Amino acid sequence: MVAAAVWLAWATVAARGQAARQQLPPLGIESLGPTESFAFYCAPCHGRNGRGDGTVAPALRTKPADLTTLAERSGGEYPRDRVRAYITGTGRQIEAHGAGDMPVWGPAFKALDASDTRAQVRIDGLVRYVESLQQGENGAALFRQHCASCHGTAGRGNGSMAPALRKVPPDLTQFAQRNGGVFPSERVRRIIDGREVSSHGDRSMPVWGDTFKRASPEASDDAASARIAALVRFLQSIQERPAE
Repeated sequence: MVAAAVWLAWATVAARGQAARQQLPPLGIESLGPTESFAFYCAPCHGRNGRGDGTVAPALRTKPADLTTLAERSGGEYPRDRVRAYITGTGRQIEAHGAGDMPVWGPAFKALDASDTRAQVRIDGLVRYVESLQQGENGAALFRQHCASCHGTAGRGNGSMAPALRKVPPDLTQFAQRNGGVFPSERVRRIIDGREVSSHGDRSMPVWGDTFKRASPEASDDAASARIAALVRFLQSIQERPAE
């Protein structure tokens, strides 16, 4: 009787363990489609739209990057080779993630797919998919086109037109430092827009809210706001950080 009871208890525990193992989510997926691969492997951290707001993001030491702004933060060009190197784990010194919370997907995909060829196809698809997520309005390109002549290509106030202005353009990389280390995104947005507040005293700077609205085919406030938001994101990306 005792032996039977012990065996029954062991069998019950074993059955529960097997059931628990059967309920574990799969480690990989069969599909090589870029959308499916991103949703399964990347979206838990980066979010379905790549903005860094996935369900796992709050538990990470470093907030996942907004993958939709990689081109914007790279001078307007999508850094395809660097993104590929980061995914495969051969080039982790790019701006995308900072800390090494992200898995090294190169060897992981080779193990999960049991094929170098399948792993390469999956990585190629992810690189293309992240490229498709890039913002429609490119803040870096807009800055070069509309702002660099006064503020300089690096935003430090040394553009080609700066000597001709009555007031020296400010160093735009110092917004966060002048605001206690926090980038004042809403104040910067209002300065660029120019329709709500004065920007530079004598308003040498154009009222970009009106300019962008007139330049948009739709002639809408939404189109102008999208361009201004892209510029704000770009300026946030070039803020100078204090030395650690």
